[in-house]
Amino acid sequence: MKVRFNCYKDGKHKAMTMSYDDGQIHDLRLLDIFNKNGIKGTFHLNSGKFDDEKGKFLTSNDVATKFEGHEISVHTLTHPFLERVSDEEIVYEVTEDRKKLEALCGYPVRGMSYPYGTYTPAVIEKLRLLGMQYSRTTKSTGKFGVPADFMEWHPTCHQADAKLFDYLEAFKNHKYPMPLFYIWGHSFEFPRDDSWERMEQFCAAAANDPDVWYATNIEIYDYVMALRALRFAADRTMVYNPSATEVWVEVDGTPVACPAGKVTKLC
Repeated sequence: MKVRFNCYKDGKHKAMTMSYDDGQIHDLRLLDIFNKNGIKGTFHLNSGKFDDEKGKFLTSNDVATKFEGHEISVHTLTHPFLERVSDEEIVYEVTEDRKKLEALCGYPVRGMSYPYGTYTPAVIEKLRLLGMQYSRTTKSTGKFGVPADFMEWHPTCHQADAKLFDYLEAFKNHKYPMPLFYIWGHSFEFPRDDSWERMEQFCAAAANDPDVWYATNIEIYDYVMALRALRFAADRTMVYNPSATEVWVEVDGTPVACPAGKVTKLC
């Protein structure tokens, strides 16, 4: 009997997630595109910029009412370089952003992306203590891997990458276990670069794949951590899932569900 970690939610073999920073008003149009195509996004927001007089950024009401089905995530209160400020300032920037976002979205906010994409090992350790469980970088890999450490979560590519559609084709044809296609960017780049139509075309081309799980960043994190937490019997005939998340494994090539908090017999 061969037991393999080859499946995402519902036994799907691939996953895709999108990630956008800064919380400018253009996020609302991007949300419409995502919702039309069944794409899931994570939006890393600077809550200290909400309700600006010029209307450049989202309003608090936007955040409270428009992001259902997607994820709200920390991007700090005012977008500083975290490695260039004091420990006290890191605590303030992350905790205040987190508290304001949680008050609007109604659930614990557990992830983030690094302002300017910069960080150090010391910054990472501080962020862990502040309750952050993942953080996205800006270091595109051109690959479809799941991170070993989610506090250094490198995406596949930026939205403006010239190879974006090539990556999508490679993702669709990918043969190795559990590929994850992770695209990141900023919604303000679409009007600046006149690239809204390109994003609409990409989302339409990526949508409705029956073997792809379209998920937020935190959903990917929770699933992978639950999968890593599985506890098998010595003879591999049983597995205990101690987490609150149902996960799937392949047994001799067949997807098998492992319900949360249950022991599952595999043969």
